[in-house]
Amino acid sequence: MFINDQNELAAFAKRAQQSSVLAIDTEFLRERTYYPRLCLLQMATDTETVIVDPFEASDLSVLRAVLEDEHVMKLFHAASQDIEIIYREVGIVPHPLFDTQIAAALLGHTQQIGYGSLVGSICNVQLKKGDSFTDWSRRPLSESQIEYAADDVIYLPRMYTTMRTQLESMGRLAWLDSDFSDLGNPAKYEPDEMNRYRRLKRVSQLNRRQLSAARELAAWREQRAQKRDIPRKWVMTDEQLVEACKRDARSIDELFMVRGLSDKLSMKDAREVVGALIRGYDLPKEQWPSGERGSRNEVNVDVEVDIMSALVRLRARQNNIAFQTLAGHGDLASVARGREDVEVLQGWRREIVGNELLDLMKGRVALSLQGGNLQVTRLDEK
Repeated sequence: MFINDQNELAAFAKRAQQSSVLAIDTEFLRERTYYPRLCLLQMATDTETVIVDPFEASDLSVLRAVLEDEHVMKLFHAASQDIEIIYREVGIVPHPLFDTQIAAALLGHTQQIGYGSLVGSICNVQLKKGDSFTDWSRRPLSESQIEYAADDVIYLPRMYTTMRTQLESMGRLAWLDSDFSDLGNPAKYEPDEMNRYRRLKRVSQLNRRQLSAARELAAWREQRAQKRDIPRKWVMTDEQLVEACKRDARSIDELFMVRGLSDKLSMKDAREVVGALIRGYDLPKEQWPSGERGSRNEVNVDVEVDIMSALVRLRARQNNIAFQTLAGHGDLASVARGREDVEVLQGWRREIVGNELLDLMKGRVALSLQGGNLQVTRLDEK
């Protein structure tokens, strides 16, 4: 059913509250904007599938009741971007929710398995890929576009039922609680301008004083991109931002020594950029951010991480869990440096491998090869 009328959307929203599930997917464009531009909203219940044209049925607040209904499980695959759009359009995060990509990692699939691959594995259906990179903003939509969009939600209820049954039989359904709680946290979708510097490319090249400037400048860039609703790289690229911080630029002339900035920034913007840099440089040392991504001041733990990785891969394989879901490289580096506020040392991950990792670091566990297979020996049992 194709919905391009506000009254039809409101009627569907009421019917959806009688369903046990609501599968959701979106099609959007973001190449020329800061915020994603919603072009299509697909939903499926126990009994029907709808494709909503948000250009015509634009008031999505009518979905609020069903999105908050505790009796309707909201289903997604790789949910973050879909939830970000819903949060911006409706002002809430759907709850309760289930993400088939996250759940798949506990059933032996790769950590970021694609929707098509998962449908093929669980439903034995090969989806068409012809409209993967279509322009969803153009109207009218073709029949193939509508069919492609509908496929993105039609199979989610069936996959949810199968995966939930498998997870329950393995005693792993509750393992997803913390992941889904994090996914459903509204703070995850709120702008966080003052921490955007942490995700800059080449940020590891900066010392702490330069990082202080990068924090201020990245926040300024984020606010400017939001105000103009343009991609942040159109304001200034990561590379340009990092280079400006490395140069200790305190004047517009010094700032414009960075290649391409004189073409991108107006004089007003350039003055604001220099002000942000100076503000960051001149903060007291105790207010500078700590080094990021393995700065030169951190102890090198490559050997420890390599050894721990072998143990994690073994336990991941034995438990049929994706390696990265059990423990990523960053978590292992943090464990090696003595931190305990990391995911692998919490909940079910700690039970499977976290405690062993701590024992390995304390010399209570030894790894060896026997017949080409990794063996784990507890030294306090010998």
